[in-house]
Amino acid sequence: MAFWWPLLVLAFAYAICRFLFMLIPPNVPSIDVDVSEVLEDANQTQENSFIYIPPRGRTQQADRKVQCYEPATMKYLGFYPALTPAEVKERVVQARRAQKIWAKSSFKQRRQFLRILLNYIIKHQQLICEVSSRDTGKTMVDASLGEIMTTCEKITWLLSEGERWLKPEYRSSGRSMLHKKSKVEFHPLGVIGAIVSWNYPFHNIFNPMLAAVFSGNSIVIKVSEHASWSGCFYHQIIQSALAAVGAPENLVEVVTGFAETGEALVSSVDKVIFVGSPGVGKMIMRNAADKLIPVTLELGGKDAFIVCEDVDVDHVAHIAVRAALQSSGQNCAGAERFYVRREIYSSFVSAVTKIVKSVSAGPPLAGKYDMGALCLIEHSEKLESLVNDALEKGAEIAARGSFGNIGEGAVDQFFPPTVIVDVNHTMKLMQEEAFGPIMPIMKFSTDEEVVKLANDSKYGLGCAVFSGNKHRAKVIASQIHCGVAAINDFASNYMCQSLPFGGVKHSGFGRFAGVEGLRACCLVKSVVEDRWWPFIKTKIPKPIQYPVAENGFEFQELLVKALYGLNIWDRLRALVNVLKMLTEQNPPANSRRRND
Repeated sequence: MAFWWPLLVLAFAYAICRFLFMLIPPNVPSIDVDVSEVLEDANQTQENSFIYIPPRGRTQQADRKVQCYEPATMKYLGFYPALTPAEVKERVVQARRAQKIWAKSSFKQRRQFLRILLNYIIKHQQLICEVSSRDTGKTMVDASLGEIMTTCEKITWLLSEGERWLKPEYRSSGRSMLHKKSKVEFHPLGVIGAIVSWNYPFHNIFNPMLAAVFSGNSIVIKVSEHASWSGCFYHQIIQSALAAVGAPENLVEVVTGFAETGEALVSSVDKVIFVGSPGVGKMIMRNAADKLIPVTLELGGKDAFIVCEDVDVDHVAHIAVRAALQSSGQNCAGAERFYVRREIYSSFVSAVTKIVKSVSAGPPLAGKYDMGALCLIEHSEKLESLVNDALEKGAEIAARGSFGNIGEGAVDQFFPPTVIVDVNHTMKLMQEEAFGPIMPIMKFSTDEEVVKLANDSKYGLGCAVFSGNKHRAKVIASQIHCGVAAINDFASNYMCQSLPFGGVKHSGFGRFAGVEGLRACCLVKSVVEDRWWPFIKTKIPKPIQYPVAENGFEFQELLVKALYGLNIWDRLRALVNVLKMLTEQNPPANSRRRND
């Protein structure tokens, strides 16, 4: 006890000091960001005060302009240039120059950059969410959940653990290299190129940017043509934070445009991160293959939401509706297939129906609505087509939500939250990614059946399994071929930023977030060095020195037995023979042949 007492006192004192240190607020400077372009009053000039009518029969790309508008109201927001391939490549050149400077920055400087961003985000949550809402049609609550919380969680994780996972990691050297030290080093790749989708305009920019910049890279981000207005404002936040820590200009670039803009970016960078559709993902892979540029693809999803008979029906029903309708139907991580055990099917549908009927959709900043607008023009036509196909094949609509005060010019941008029952896998709704507020519910009878149904998809992003028996839920989830699984919850994985995120099959490959995503921005280098240099150095054993001795192969056989034999006595006998051979002075094989 006398020995342990001082150690306990020291440990307690250390804990008290750490606690007191946590009470000291960090010195984080505030930054000024020009918000004049995104304040609603500032955009209501004579030039920008009209309703935008998208052109029919020709693309925006022909105009060399990215036109921006509010999908919930169709109010015009302005335009950004569609950059040419030459302009994109020049941005990459500038980012490459900046990266060579930033690669030498300290983790202390990088952490300060993160703290400045976090400080700004917390203080300006409403502004950030309003910008996201205006540009994509989502509600303020959905913007807070999907944009603010996830980004803050990622920053907090990087502050806490980022440096640890980028420092050299020592590994075992094995039996034959006991005299060596082995480690893995993580060096920045150079310029990361990110092509991101519109559904989470704030987080989709910050997610790859944070990992790239913290690991010592620069990054050029091609924002979606459907979210360029918000993306360019969010870029200003990043630029201001970088300037506050003395980072080089052009370390983070945002480019706007269409397909050729993205193609030019893919061919110019050292790594590509893409968030979008499987079709575009395949094109990016083909373009990257010409220069063997590595890619990470986060593509579509058709997540299965499985409900066993031993659950609290009302509790799970609320989670299910949120999973189906989250982000105003822009559910990149949403559930699109619901499988409910036959015994509780009717009660579950009844509970879900009651909730969905209370859901109202409307312009998110014009009133208290549960859902906003669809971001993409004409997407409601695709959703209606999927519903009609299901109805023609025997499905029924169990419930639909209501609409609020929708402007005449934005009617096509809204789709009512819809519950569809008696669905099966012959229907397109259960096979194609809907990306909309539709909740198809199918019965199942056994755990084996639901596993087969869940795996009957070309997608493999995530799944959620609900059961009163946690072990049962874990067994079901373990058999589903996907990259993300939640037990008795939905989408909680993404709030655990220490975990990797990504899918399989047509949902893509590679991972972002977590240790895997952070290190994916690095050149992973294996390094071996002498453990006791200069006292013990590598020396080639005499039997296998050139010219090789006649007993060279016999020496190798014995060495393998001494190092890797399964029986300790066989290994010891082989080791004795190895030592004997090393002490013998055998003439080389060539000299023996000459003597003969």
